[in-house]
Amino acid sequence: MERSTTGPLPDAYPPAPGAPLPDGTAAVPAPGLAGLLDGMPRQRAATPEAAPAAHPGAPPHRSLPRPWHLLPTPAGTPFTFAYAVVLAVTSLIAAHADPGLVHTLHQDSSTDVAHLVRTPVLVLLASALWIAGGILSPYTVAFVLVLTALERRTGGARAACVFLAGHVLATLATEVPVGLAVLLGHLPDTSLHRLDYGISFGVATSTGALTGLLRPWLRWPLLALAAGGLLSDLLAYADPLTDWGHVIALTIGVAAWPLVRRWGGPA
Repeated sequence: MERSTTGPLPDAYPPAPGAPLPDGTAAVPAPGLAGLLDGMPRQRAATPEAAPAAHPGAPPHRSLPRPWHLLPTPAGTPFTFAYAVVLAVTSLIAAHADPGLVHTLHQDSSTDVAHLVRTPVLVLLASALWIAGGILSPYTVAFVLVLTALERRTGGARAACVFLAGHVLATLATEVPVGLAVLLGHLPDTSLHRLDYGISFGVATSTGALTGLLRPWLRWPLLALAAGGLLSDLLAYADPLTDWGHVIALTIGVAAWPLVRRWGGPA
């Protein structure tokens, strides 16, 4: 016996989308058929596989340290790189030129009181072209590492401003009292021609400024190491005027923390 149905027979084909159904509703295409061409079956695109989710307990991905970023490059740190080249040239001249010529160059570049009164801008710039003690001075290594790091965080122009500000302010802070002491008769006139040149004041200021951009676990040990070395030189009393200048320069750098932090932010 054949089975019978109680309703009307189904159509041979499914109703077209939007066509009225017997109950008064409109036919809606099945979600899986939406977008297919009528009468033209095609391959459905494969669903792209989702990237595997990171394990909840896995540590965040961190880039590997890049030691070469400690050294200046023409593209990354143009100010430090160009300045280092100039210092290398002047150091070679100081090492291999006639000693009399080298002494004359140093004397003409000295930021003593006599030169500061006559040609202040010239000698303040010229004195920063030499490394006291030569290329093997500890300030050479400090210059390369500190200025490179400072320029990478603040930019070349701002790093140059920090360096130059420390060089100029610390020089004036040590030479102006000498001039006043000579004027008042507390020092002989020969103190007006005291030989003074080099990059150490600028390096000390840049070191102090850089520590303000470092994380606390690195900031305070580095600052303590720098301050301890400068204070030990001061206590040795071998060159108290220059040693006081180094302490003043480091203090200038620390005082610049609010400014350099606005420029570069903590590292």
